[in-house]
Amino acid sequence: MNLHTINTGLFKLDGGAMFGVVPKTIWQKSNPADDNNMCTWAMRCLLVEDGNRLILIDTGIGDKQSEKFFSHYYLHGDDTLQKSLAAKGFSTDDITDVFLTHLHFDHVGGAVKRNGEKLIPAFKNATYWSNPSHWDWAVNPNEREKASFLAENILPIQQSGQLKFVDVSEQTPFMNDFSIRFVSGHTEAMMLPLINYKGKQILYMADLLPSIGHLPIPYVMAYDMFPLTTMAERKLFFNEAVEKQYVLYLEHDAVNECCTLQQTEKGIRIKDAFTLNEL
Repeated sequence: MNLHTINTGLFKLDGGAMFGVVPKTIWQKSNPADDNNMCTWAMRCLLVEDGNRLILIDTGIGDKQSEKFFSHYYLHGDDTLQKSLAAKGFSTDDITDVFLTHLHFDHVGGAVKRNGEKLIPAFKNATYWSNPSHWDWAVNPNEREKASFLAENILPIQQSGQLKFVDVSEQTPFMNDFSIRFVSGHTEAMMLPLINYKGKQILYMADLLPSIGHLPIPYVMAYDMFPLTTMAERKLFFNEAVEKQYVLYLEHDAVNECCTLQQTEKGIRIKDAFTLNEL
């Protein structure tokens, strides 16, 4: 098995929304904001190369939305999904599986592209993976979350016939050395891949831990649907990560790609930060 970091670009979100009740005087030390209170975040995906399967975990925001839509998120940087795949020697046609941790626009937007007036899967040869609980949650969104679940990102996947569901059960095996953990504080049944790689266990954090700056347990995003559930899940996974020496793969941290955790007098904090290539 080989793992490849796939950077799809940077965007900006409001710092207050990203850190919830945490005062700006605290969070701006790790995530400085611009004059509009916006902080820079990565959209870092992961490519899993294993035998005859090439699995892309999440897809970034994509490029099919309107100029007005993108103006809210200040996309910047030189990376795109296609460029990053090409740098690893692959194209979108080579992807056999697209594993979607959840269906918020910054994770699934690149899964669908425009072809003239039509919206079609961006990965024509891939099976797309979600789960029934989260899919139903996304296609019947609540008022608070519906701005993150865009029909044009989601429904074309199902209409193409390329969509499949995994079972919603703890530590579901997806394939050899790749299992799934489920969390529901951020959104219903978000999936966290847990991958055995080079003698380490890599936990893809999605939005359970957006950045190293979010490590204290109460530093929960205002975007989370059930913040108390998120806190309980974070406590469980952070303790497990310390005990089992997980490598945490960070999707949204603009600076740090991976980290390990340790117990300190102040609680669980970062031990080491490094890139995937350094493993």
